[in-house]
Amino acid sequence: MATAPTAQPITMSDAEWMARQQLAACYRIFARQGWDELIYNHITLRVPGEDDAFLINPYGLHFSEVHASNLVKIDIDGNVLDGSRYPVNKAGFTQHSVFHRHLPDAHCIIHTHTTAGMAVASTLDGLLPINFYAAAFYGQIAYHDFEGITLRADEGERLIESLGDKRTMILRNHGTLVMGNTLPAAFVRHWALQRACEIQVATGAAGLASVISDEVIAVHQRDLAGVQLPGGEGAAEFAAMVRLLERDETDWKH
Repeated sequence: MATAPTAQPITMSDAEWMARQQLAACYRIFARQGWDELIYNHITLRVPGEDDAFLINPYGLHFSEVHASNLVKIDIDGNVLDGSRYPVNKAGFTQHSVFHRHLPDAHCIIHTHTTAGMAVASTLDGLLPINFYAAAFYGQIAYHDFEGITLRADEGERLIESLGDKRTMILRNHGTLVMGNTLPAAFVRHWALQRACEIQVATGAAGLASVISDEVIAVHQRDLAGVQLPGGEGAAEFAAMVRLLERDETDWKH
């Protein structure tokens, strides 16, 4: 397990430290949910008050080894800002930096290679409106064709073009990408998209899918706001997962 200091560095603002703790908790939750992928994939979070700086996982560590203190702070040009001894996955930087650079509302970005997410991304139809969760995403998902591992800066322009005004994207033959104006918002969108993909894969094994009508989808999306608790999108859901996490482990806070 990666070692970490036990206290907030005196050179760090309270806002950054709180963001680090929130992001570290998110990585641990993803590991517990089985949404990790060896040492790969990324969740990034913009540093409060620093529009050109964001936090990313140290390349080489498993999600379960992420601490608040070992997250790497980089700018949108890839420069390490906190003196971290850890490298950054170039594919993660190339993909996430272009969104942080061009989308002011993209404070948190999540990219994963879950089995269900990749399975749906590998189908011609993509996500189908055949279940409760998928209905919430209907008409709100962008698609980007696979170009190989995301290392080339020029693909960034095409990623932005593919995304358009959406904030959820299926990377064909690759995986899923969600973003939000807060970490809890991005978290709950990933959770819902993952559930939609899991159910679609299971439905394919069960039999012929029943497609939800456009009329019902419109009503469903209209009424979703009526079940959201105060605090903002995903706030209650993420807080619940953090409470579960804290029952078993708290070292991520350091």
